[in-house]
Amino acid sequence: MQRDDEATMETVSILVDVQNIYYTTKQTFGRNFDYNEFWALATKNRKVVNASAYAIDRGDEKQKQFQNILRAIGFEVKLKPFIQRADGSAKGDWDVGITLDAMEYGQTSDTIILVTGDGDFDLLADRLRTKLNSSVEVYGVKKLTATSLIKSASLFIPIESKLLMNRILPGKDNVGTAS
Repeated sequence: MQRDDEATMETVSILVDVQNIYYTTKQTFGRNFDYNEFWALATKNRKVVNASAYAIDRGDEKQKQFQNILRAIGFEVKLKPFIQRADGSAKGDWDVGITLDAMEYGQTSDTIILVTGDGDFDLLADRLRTKLNSSVEVYGVKKLTATSLIKSASLFIPIESKLLMNRILPGKDNVGTAS
């Protein structure tokens, strides 16, 4: 039996572009994104309908441990194989998968949370808001998040120190680190 307060809770679906968030937080702050802190903030007083983290599978042990942490938090981890091309470039893009899932999740969620700075998702945010009447929240590193995506969102939440792990990554000093 569903409790009355649960029946009236806002429903939310979360879609995390893991590669984008890893590289933008590393480049800007020299720190990792704090998925536990993010989960607590994004899901407070909300019912999670779907939560997916989209990542590239390189098959290394440290990455598998990280994926297990995401699963323990509550994410379904969706993996694509890492593809190294003959010219040295790499492929492992989840844009279409994230878009398809967001359009599906938007039918059953009041709010879609996109965790990315990728401007390719501005059209998705617009479509979710106008066609499915979903609220769209975007979490991203402000200086590396496309302006078009910020403008397309119902709400933009910048990733700052509260959403970062405390440990400074090797090779990065405190320059550019939010306090």
